[in-house]
Formats: sequence, C-alpha cells, structure tokens
Amino acid sequence: MDTSFITINTHSSIRLESRRGTVIYVDPYGFEAEPHDADLILVTHTHFDHFSPEDIARVRKPSTMFVMPATAVDEFIDAGFASEQAVFLAPHEQAMPMPGIEVETVPAYNANKRFHPKGNAWLGYVVKVDGVRVYVAGDTDDLPENREIACDIALVPAGGTYTMDAREAAAFVNALKPAVAIPEHYGTVAGSADDGKTFAGLVDPGIEVVLKL
Repeated sequence: MDTSFITINTHSSIRLESRRGTVIYVDPYGFEAEPHDADLILVTHTHFDHFSPEDIARVRKPSTMFVMPATAVDEFIDAGFASEQAVFLAPHEQAMPMPGIEVETVPAYNANKRFHPKGNAWLGYVVKVDGVRVYVAGDTDDLPENREIACDIALVPAGGTYTMDAREAAAFVNALKPAVAIPEHYGTVAGSADDGKTFAGLVDPGIEVVLKL
C-alpha cells in the first residue's frame, strides 16, 4: 500500500496530504521551516511535544481548522487560538471538520502508567484520506478497547516510557491487522533510534512495516 502521502517530521509529528492537496498535520512539533500549508491540524493531547503553539504557528495559515480534545478548550484558547476554528471532541465521536475529510476519535491513555490518565479523555484519530483509513494512535498503551479499530494504516508509538514500547506496539499491531504499520514516537523524546527496527522484527509477516523515522 502506498504511504508516500504520509511523512513524519520527528517524534510523532505527522503530515498527511490527500491527492487533491489537502494537508493534515497531527501534533506538529520540531519544525525549523515555516511551510504554512496546514488545512487541518489534529491535536491528540496537550503535552508540549504534541500541542506546541510555536510549531503550530509555523505550519498554520489563516484558514486552518483544528480538531482538539474536548478537555483542552481552555489550553487552546489560552494559547491564542480562536475556538470557532476548532472542533472539540471526546473519544468515540465522529466529525467532518472540512469537506472530504472524515475524522473518528478513539481513546488514548496509559493502562499502567501515570502520564496519560484515562480521565483526561485525550485522543487518537482515524482519518479517512482518499478512501484510506489512517489510524494515528496518539500517546497510548495497548488498550483492549482499541484492538477492534478498523484501519488500513496504523501509526503507533513504540518508544516506551510514556507509551507502548516496541514489543508492546508490535503485539498491538498484530491484533489490529492493518495492511501497513508505521512506528513513531521513538528516538527523540522517548526511546532509541533502534526501536523501529525492533518493532519491525516483531510484526507479523503479513503486515508491511514502513519506517519513516
């Protein structure tokens, strides 16, 4: 399956571009350039490496729309953004924040760690781009409730400490059974540069692994 429409800037800063040129960022972070090309920005949660107003300013343009956790309204407004440009969602909701782009939200939290409490109602996303369902997991552990997510491509954290490690991420992906799995969230803020290779070695042969970090 083609994944050329997906790029990872660093960490879990993900960019999707549709065939019509619609540009979607998830958690833009670590930018030096200022492309100002974002049509839609999805934010999974409010930690500094996921909700970075400075990096958002580098990729946004005046018409950019946002999708944010419903629990992050105050942080969004306090950062100087206008609430009318955002859709605020809880887990298990759906929206079409702009024409032709469908977004579903799923839970993202830690089962056995304190960094991402379930009660915060932070998000992972399934984004439908040109008929392809792309799951961006956010900062999460392997949650039983997420193992039934229908997706063609899964981007999952693999760096450990704050999220799944490479072994846990591989087990999660093997349960999901997407056509393609892409590990992220390793080698910078968490994990090592080798986590992607470890992940790839543990994923079932029927799932294509693409390393973009």
